[in-house]
Amino acid sequence: MQNLKWNIKGEFLKAYNPNKSPNTTEWLSIDESERITSVMEYHRLFQIELPNQNVHATIHSIVENQLALNEEPVRKTLERLMNQGLDRHETIHAIGAVLAEFIYSGLSTSDNPLDVKKYYARLKKLTAKRWKKGKW
Repeated sequence: MQNLKWNIKGEFLKAYNPNKSPNTTEWLSIDESERITSVMEYHRLFQIELPNQNVHATIHSIVENQLALNEEPVRKTLERLMNQGLDRHETIHAIGAVLAEFIYSGLSTSDNPLDVKKYYARLKKLTAKRWKKGKW
């Protein structure tokens, strides 16, 4: 039996699993706060300890949103890293790390505005080998 839950519209949704692509129509149809809650529930269920579960779940959700919207550089990075041996969940973390660093650097200085081309360029450099060494 599939793990189902209700969304705020009273519809059944499959529980979030980062190792499987969510149905894009379903994912994008729910409220962002529900997406984030779904990610937090997954990590709680599997007792994955996080320094800041809200930030972690938000970054997870943003990457899933980018994939659901079929942002090509993000999708290609997911495919490439999974072909290099990472599972989907670890790949979401790798992409999320690049995203978090991009957001932080863009917000921490007025000289470095948030330019999505810089984010995409960083994703192109990301490999499973670099991720495993902590160098993304």
